Amino acid sequence: MTSPTAQTAGQADAASVTELCNDLAKRAGAASRALAGVSGEQRNAALHAIAEAIASAGDALKQANEKDLAAGREAGLAAAMLDRLTLTDARIAGMADAVRQIAAQADPLGRVMEGRVLPNGIRLQKVRVPIGVVLIIFESRPNVTCDAAALCLKSGNAVILRGGKEAKHSNAAIANCVRAGMEKAGLPAGASDAVQLVPTTDRAAVSELLKMEGRIDVCIPRGGESLIRAVVEQAHIPVIKHYTGNCHLYIDAACDEAMAVEIAVNAKTQRPGVCNATETIIVHREAADRGVLKQVCEALAGKGVEVRGDARTCCYYTEAKTAEEADWSAEYLDLVVAVRVVDGIECAIDHINRYGSKHTDAIVTTQVAAADRFVQAVDSANVFVNCSTRFSDGGQYGLGAEIGISTDKLHARGPMGADDLTTYKWVAYGNGQVRS
Repeated sequence: MTSPTAQTAGQADAASVTELCNDLAKRAGAASRALAGVSGEQRNAALHAIAEAIASAGDALKQANEKDLAAGREAGLAAAMLDRLTLTDARIAGMADAVRQIAAQADPLGRVMEGRVLPNGIRLQKVRVPIGVVLIIFESRPNVTCDAAALCLKSGNAVILRGGKEAKHSNAAIANCVRAGMEKAGLPAGASDAVQLVPTTDRAAVSELLKMEGRIDVCIPRGGESLIRAVVEQAHIPVIKHYTGNCHLYIDAACDEAMAVEIAVNAKTQRPGVCNATETIIVHREAADRGVLKQVCEALAGKGVEVRGDARTCCYYTEAKTAEEADWSAEYLDLVVAVRVVDGIECAIDHINRYGSKHTDAIVTTQVAAADRFVQAVDSANVFVNCSTRFSDGGQYGLGAEIGISTDKLHARGPMGADDLTTYKWVAYGNGQVRS
């Protein structure tokens, strides 16, 4: 998965890191040009071969993953972080299935987005094309190696993957499966470097790659807010940001109480260490008066969740700890939730727009007007009505997988699939026209 000159690990001197990164970028650029001549059928054949390689390598992947888990336990990683790191048989099968789903999607390349014939007879088209060379910087979740490779291959992009040290053995094992699948599919010379894994954990490599304006077209970081801010500060290339998942659930005055409890428990506890888990629950005062807040908090406590509430929440549910200002902006990624009582939907909307990360926010209500107002006014990439925030996911959206969930407003927003890894070019067909 790496070039012959890139066989290094851990810390390296500055000259060798620069050489390594230059080599990665050079090979990725050549691979992106080689992919330009690869048909959609060939790319799909490679994806199916990758899926088969992943599915067949379960034991090897779990052995590599266990090395990372052992190191993580020794380093004191939180349970939620260890969960994100873990590869099970079901998750390995899920990775392979995601690749197959991506292969089954329509080819995004060459698609005419719009077209017209100009008054002078020129036929003008706006056509989807690859972005080129994509840099993915990510933490913890080894499935990103597979998802990113598959989505970039589907969209005709070369990708340079830089995973976190906590998943280095898992990432390398998955990358080997990707490489094996691409080789089995018989892609043309040079295209095999379309997926490269940065083989060093030296942070200097990230700094070098982020400076490669003109050689790397875009960076997509996935991880904690500190990682993303560090990338943005250093980057000389465009960055599509996937900031924190401070997701909210608002329980309206008019709501199905059983639904509210079930959605709250699922949104917080089904998998608390991921970015679409709910971190703050906001309850309308009238619903709290009817006992909904207490029901929600008791159900969450039964799942081991620590409740941190504002003063009114602590009155309705006396076991809650007093929330501090920082709790309203927190992405816990753990069994902790902030709870607040408000006097109306506008107060809930104001809270979300002030403290939220523009990721995913949901309302539970039986009132169409309230749902419509929430959808219209909440400024987030994903806004849900009467369902868990956990559905904010590329796989759940039918994208097969996602390169990440963008909280930006430009180029892409929300779960990014293969289509979102393309840009476009204008193509004009004439028959000798010249401009007077």
